[in-house]
Amino acid sequence: MSPEQAMTLRAASDAAVPGRPSPATPASAGQPTPAPAGQCVPVHVGVIMDGNGRWATSRKLPRVEGHRRGVEALRRCVRAAREIGIRFLTIYSFSAENWSRPVTEVTELMRLLKFFLRHDLAELNSANVRVKVIGERAALAPDIRQLLDDAEALTCTNTGLTLVVAFNYGARQEIASAVARIAADVAAGLVKPEDVDVAMISQRLETAGIPDPDLIVRTSGEQRLSNFLLWQAAYSEFVFLPIYWPDFDKAALIAAIDEYARRDRRFGGVTPRPGP
Repeated sequence: MSPEQAMTLRAASDAAVPGRPSPATPASAGQPTPAPAGQCVPVHVGVIMDGNGRWATSRKLPRVEGHRRGVEALRRCVRAAREIGIRFLTIYSFSAENWSRPVTEVTELMRLLKFFLRHDLAELNSANVRVKVIGERAALAPDIRQLLDDAEALTCTNTGLTLVVAFNYGARQEIASAVARIAADVAAGLVKPEDVDVAMISQRLETAGIPDPDLIVRTSGEQRLSNFLLWQAAYSEFVFLPIYWPDFDKAALIAAIDEYARRDRRFGGVTPRPGP
């Protein structure tokens, strides 16, 4: 990444309202980029992969081509996260609201998920990556459910990067389901109402055992969470990059981490500290 490009990404993160993405400009020219200092690397990064369709439209290509290029960006992101030393990477791959998209687009997204799992899982496993899937699976096609189950089973003992795939995921539904399970336990006499607290709810979420995200990155310049990790993001830092997801690369991830490293995280107090 050139100094000018880094300044552009950082300025966009600082601005109250960033400019619209420059769809024809990639995040970097592809030069090797050093990782940031170890003490600045967040443990858990969440990524809202936004802008595939707009990337394609800006180039007069079918929207599905943007999703195909988005898979390539995902591969770059996972590789970069491993190289930088991130321990947990959560990707927002398909939201519960995405079913409202055109049928042809949803079909292509499902096809790309199956392609990724069938062709990339072996490489992820050999790289010691653990795959964890969060989201509602009951309504998914049986072959997709099986692929997701297989990915978790194959990599469950790996100790490197944990790749959390949020698929058919919605944070409100996740919270509602957790509360419903607690309510059922209260009704059954297994839990006292006065014992219900933040820690108990956290343990009933699908991300139980995973630290809350330190940093959430969203591409495309949009500034919203879109029902992603609402409970877990209570004290996360946010970086909004003015590039579309297919242009995301290691340089863009490092630019986001560089911005994160310049933040003072107080967690409601007055003294900056590294974590809750």
